[in-house]
Amino acid sequence: MISKLKFILSSYDQRYIYGLLFLSLLVSMVELIGISAIAPFIAVASDFNLIQSKTYFSLAYEFLNFKSSYDFVLCFGITLLIFYVFRSLINLLYQHLLARFTFGRYHLIVERLFRSYLGINYEDFITKNTSHLTKTITTEAHNFTILLAAFLFMTSEVFVVLLIYGTLLFVDFKITLGLTLILAILGFLLARFIALKIKRQGREKESHQKMFFETLASSFGNYKIIKLQSDSASIWQNFSQSLSGYSLANIKNQTFFHIPRLLLEAVGFCMMILVVLYLFVQNPSNVTSYLPLLSMYVLALYRLLPSINRILDSYNKILFNFRSLEIIYQDLKMQTQELGDIEATFKEKIRLENLSFSYQEKPVLEEINLTIYKGEKIAFIGESGSGKSTLVDCIIGLLSPKNGTISVDDVKIDKTNLKSWRSKIGYIPQNVYLFAGSVAENVAFGRELDKEKIITCLKNAKIYDFLQTKEGLQTQVGDGGIALSGGQKQRIAIARALYGDPEILVLDEATSALDTEVEAKIMEEIYRIASDKTLLIIAHRLSTIAHCDSIYRLQNNTLQKICYADI
Repeated sequence: MISKLKFILSSYDQRYIYGLLFLSLLVSMVELIGISAIAPFIAVASDFNLIQSKTYFSLAYEFLNFKSSYDFVLCFGITLLIFYVFRSLINLLYQHLLARFTFGRYHLIVERLFRSYLGINYEDFITKNTSHLTKTITTEAHNFTILLAAFLFMTSEVFVVLLIYGTLLFVDFKITLGLTLILAILGFLLARFIALKIKRQGREKESHQKMFFETLASSFGNYKIIKLQSDSASIWQNFSQSLSGYSLANIKNQTFFHIPRLLLEAVGFCMMILVVLYLFVQNPSNVTSYLPLLSMYVLALYRLLPSINRILDSYNKILFNFRSLEIIYQDLKMQTQELGDIEATFKEKIRLENLSFSYQEKPVLEEINLTIYKGEKIAFIGESGSGKSTLVDCIIGLLSPKNGTISVDDVKIDKTNLKSWRSKIGYIPQNVYLFAGSVAENVAFGRELDKEKIITCLKNAKIYDFLQTKEGLQTQVGDGGIALSGGQKQRIAIARALYGDPEILVLDEATSALDTEVEAKIMEEIYRIASDKTLLIIAHRLSTIAHCDSIYRLQNNTLQKICYADI
């Protein structure tokens, strides 16, 4: 666990933790002084003769030049009052710094996770379950902060327990060892039975929560199909099972959390009574002489029991949320792609030499050789699963070939210039994702918003005039572009692709979901827009590729150039 925490937390975070641990040690010493001072105060307040008979009292009395025992005791009491106010303030400061650190880590952990997800290879990303990634960012990161707070809080309470326990051993080791034996047996039983159940409930909670997010994602993503089927019973059943399982795990966990506190309170009161009985049996005629000792043990137990309860409570929280630590640790360890800033220029040609690619040892492309000249219009056809999209993804730098090379103007594309190469690509997918926002925001898509440039791109995509009948650039597209037709969404996608001034346009079956008439108009506009650009088209319909310079068929993992008449 410690090694995983060190990996997740930055060096600054680790130094902050050391500072918190030092402060918690200081707080523990303050707690010890607060408990240790009560017995002497009660003793001297009940017997003024102790001021002269006890060396530490007489030294303080003479050094501070008190005129009477009454003044000494009064000053002692007022000092204790001030001290306990200070004790409360330093405890409050520590709790504030602890909360500020632990819950302040949430946004930093989420940032690191999101950066990690954006940085992984495309090939690795497509194997991920996006509901898992969403759950990790929204839920597991929060659970991790709970675990971190519990760990630090438990550590501070351990300091308190050790210091108070050491003092009790010094005062009377027989009574203290007896109490220790009882607490040790209780602690073993709690760890043996309760902790294991809580850890199991933590695993069940994570499993049900995973199913919960997956059901939500699949339901909202296929909402139209669900409505058409008019039968959501099975979906509701899966959702209900995951939700009830998640709730039940939390119910059991909260119930188990209370067991240590209730047991400790019962055992604590019993131990206080046993201490009184032990002192009474030892010397029944002089119980009052044990009043300071008894008050110290009562106060110590009064302070120890909550600390031990907090330790057990924090330990249970760590067990319950430990799965979150493992998930975040694994996701932050995912290999990200570090790209260089070397400029890639495209003035002449793209060349693929002996390119091969496979998914999980299954060959998809084998020994592909291809040259694409700048300004060419190239089409790739073939059956579904033949590798068309895979080949284009390799060309535009989303996938890395297992063998062979891709070079542009005789310069190999690798990590040093891949970022520059990708910036030259405009991509128009089959399924266009538009987020809930304005047309302008969807065209810019996170890039700097240039109003004039957006208008130019929308005009090129032949949708600007339509938007003028609505709210112009501020027209709201709705979640997923629900407020627009399929053709209008595709035109927004074209404008988005053009916004980056690409040298290469890629159409990944971009018009296959449109009717023939709309497709013909959009393809005519794309060919017009791409007159000075290199165009790569993945298509099924022959009408889409009628004006291409070259057509290639992918079949049996190999590439073959064909004529339009031979299709």
